[in-house]
Amino acid sequence: MRRTTTIAAIALLAAGAPALAQQAGFGTETDRDYAAGLWDTMIAEGLAGPDAPLVFPYAGIEPHGFQLATLFTRATIDGHDGVLVIKRNYGPEGVTADEVIADPDGHLAAVTIMFKREAGYDAETGDWFYAKYLKDGTLDKNPAGMALAGLVGKGGDAGCIACHSAAGGGDYLFTTDADLSAVIPMR
Repeated sequence: MRRTTTIAAIALLAAGAPALAQQAGFGTETDRDYAAGLWDTMIAEGLAGPDAPLVFPYAGIEPHGFQLATLFTRATIDGHDGVLVIKRNYGPEGVTADEVIADPDGHLAAVTIMFKREAGYDAETGDWFYAKYLKDGTLDKNPAGMALAGLVGKGGDAGCIACHSAAGGGDYLFTTDADLSAVIPMR
């Protein structure tokens, strides 16, 4: 029995991150590809990268950053038009809004997004797709090495969905309970 358990553990370790991602329900190749498409769209639309509009920062908290800037817009990914919430996460601890305004790229730590996918993507979680990008557009990873893209934290005690499920209004958004159907694209 001990030998079988050891062999099973070795097989699981050999399978690596793809097996863990499948188990966790996020960070899969499909999630990573979708997140890459979102990033490419944000760059093309001037919503990320050097052409991103400067949005006035406000005090934030971890895990997002000590100063945050949130932008609500729309985007089309794979033929689906949906609301896109972009949150720029600034640091380090103690950084002020004035310092971020003076050097936004120098203080940018990450970009986190929520994108309202097509109905039926995951109705239980409001059909939101989550991703956390480093400032160069690569996906951040959790301590287990899984890409933070997709249904991050669904059914868990930590992660995007675990936290955002506590937001008021049943919409997974802490910043507003407004009807987002009126949000228009930036360009």
